[in-house]
Amino acid sequence: MAIGEFGGLPPRVVEGSPALTTPMYWMYELAHASLNPARAVTDATKILFQNPLNPWTHTEIGKSIAAACELFERTTRRYGKPEWGITDTEVNGVRTPVEIRCVWEKPFCRLLHFDRALTRPLRMPAPRVLIVAPMSGHYATLLRGTVEAFLPTHDVYITDWSDARMVPLAAGRFDLDDYIDYIIEMLHALGPGMHVMAVCQPSVPVVAAVSVMEAARDPFVPQSMTLMGGPIDTRRNPTAVNNLAAERGIDWFRSHVITKVPFPHPGVMRDVYPGFLQLNGFISMNLDRHVDAHKDLFSNLVKGDGDLVDKHRDFYDEYLAVMDLAAEYYLQTVDTVFIKHALPKGEMTHRGTPVDPTKITRVALMTVEGENDDISGLGQTEATHGLCTAIPAHRRVHYVQKGVGHYGVFNGSRFKSEIVPRICDFMASASDPKAARAAAE
Repeated sequence: MAIGEFGGLPPRVVEGSPALTTPMYWMYELAHASLNPARAVTDATKILFQNPLNPWTHTEIGKSIAAACELFERTTRRYGKPEWGITDTEVNGVRTPVEIRCVWEKPFCRLLHFDRALTRPLRMPAPRVLIVAPMSGHYATLLRGTVEAFLPTHDVYITDWSDARMVPLAAGRFDLDDYIDYIIEMLHALGPGMHVMAVCQPSVPVVAAVSVMEAARDPFVPQSMTLMGGPIDTRRNPTAVNNLAAERGIDWFRSHVITKVPFPHPGVMRDVYPGFLQLNGFISMNLDRHVDAHKDLFSNLVKGDGDLVDKHRDFYDEYLAVMDLAAEYYLQTVDTVFIKHALPKGEMTHRGTPVDPTKITRVALMTVEGENDDISGLGQTEATHGLCTAIPAHRRVHYVQKGVGHYGVFNGSRFKSEIVPRICDFMASASDPKAARAAAE
């Protein structure tokens, strides 16, 4: 995800605001705690006016009071990490249970495997794909639809990034170099023959990780990498949110959006870009739309339209669940990707070693963009092809999906019907041993 998704702040959110200090997070926690009595009263009132024995329950006034109570509760709640909610999938026309297991873990990430309990063996082993979820404010569950789309035909793994406020300071720091190391370690843990798919923001570290592995002739290099709506070169067709970083510079971000985790969170005193500040940025970009959505929620609660109410709850339970980002990771990524444009300029390094995409020869490349993407502009992901010049032309694919924006690149009906089949075909061709052998030669 580009900087708008990657915890970016729209100018109007903090225009002219002073630099943040450590007490800001503490004040936020105090304000949240101070609302607990009001929330308790509101919950009790809601229960009272939803009780069928209460004669006011079935009146317009009673329904309005209950709706107002729910609206207050939802707008003052801290939303926890959503559940995946994936219990089964369909494989070859058969409903198949799915068990989510952690197969690799470090302080800032868990690698999850969506293990399909197949009732009968497949004629050919399913391609294995590692989905690298963005570490950009929202949890990996934002890609629930992406996982569900690939489960029927693929053996799916996904990165489940940790909330920085939940990681003790003793676990050490986490920056962009560590992110790249994590990807490499995951590929080693999973073994050869993997396919990697980076959704938005991870496109840069995935290209860097594969470049490092290819330079070392690592046998665990993936068979293919698919980059979706990623900010490889934000100088191309820059969006408003891309320009934010260039206009303000890294020192502004360091002084305005970084603060320390307060007690009693496990990560107390860790420097982070806090989730509540990111959420402020997310909402302000489309404030009118969110206000209207909550007005509609009130109306639908009063009318008793359960389907529309459930849709609102499902969406905002996910959208309002945000996590803190480690400050060193956030700042290094903003500086490297959005300010210095280090990768497309050939200036990016990993642990002091140059990152050289021209070393990539054994990995097939596919890039996917959305026609109406206002986060990662058209051409930003396609720029990867100009960097990975050693990949043969027949093993490189670029696709632009008509009529979709940023989220439509990895979710929604057009993603499932038009993008997923193309990625599946691409991965199948990349698995061809003859093509891989010819590329290596």
